[in-house]
Amino acid sequence: MRRRLSISAPRMIVRSHIPWPIRWAMLAVALGFSAAIALWAFEFGKEIAGLDRNAQADLVKLREQVALLQAERQRAQAIANTADSLLRSERAAQERLSQQLKDTEAENLALKADLGFFEHLLPANASTGLSIRNLQVERKSPGQIRFQLLVMQAGRASPEFRGRYEVTLLGTLDGKLWSFVPPDGTKPLQVKQVLRLEGLLTHPAQAVIKTVQIRVFDAGGALKAMQIAKL
Repeated sequence: MRRRLSISAPRMIVRSHIPWPIRWAMLAVALGFSAAIALWAFEFGKEIAGLDRNAQADLVKLREQVALLQAERQRAQAIANTADSLLRSERAAQERLSQQLKDTEAENLALKADLGFFEHLLPANASTGLSIRNLQVERKSPGQIRFQLLVMQAGRASPEFRGRYEVTLLGTLDGKLWSFVPPDGTKPLQVKQVLRLEGLLTHPAQAVIKTVQIRVFDAGGALKAMQIAKL
């Protein structure tokens, strides 16, 4: 009795007595709840799988759109490169045209300066007439002579002169007086106001040239102007 009533007495478990029908009902409820959870998890998994498929389809569409945008970007870049090349070519052409314009303006200024100089050389009191100015001759090599001259017609309103000029070489050959008109020493001549003439004449190398004579004839053969230069 002491052992059973003291601290060292064996443990006692108090259990309530539940009838077996109630226990089976509780087990059935637990199983039904578990089945409901399992069905919900299954349906939720199916929904997740469907979302994944939709996401993959959206991803494919996005990739197609990205590829399309990249192709459009490449086309736009090609067009931009072509436009840039055309723009550079146009700028280069404009620069060349600008340089040509500057050169032309410089040539015009030089021509105007020459024209002013030539007009200054014209006789102030002469209304008509043809003259030869600034005749220069020099030996280039044995048997060759170079000449330069200006043919000027007085009067700005004078008609155009048409005729010919003739170059005659004067000197000695084999100790005798000698004159010679080179094959290319006679040429047609047309001048309105001022004309620059120059040329290279060929003569026998053994001849000694002392003077060069320039004569201008009109269409009828009349002498209109003459000038002589010494070597």
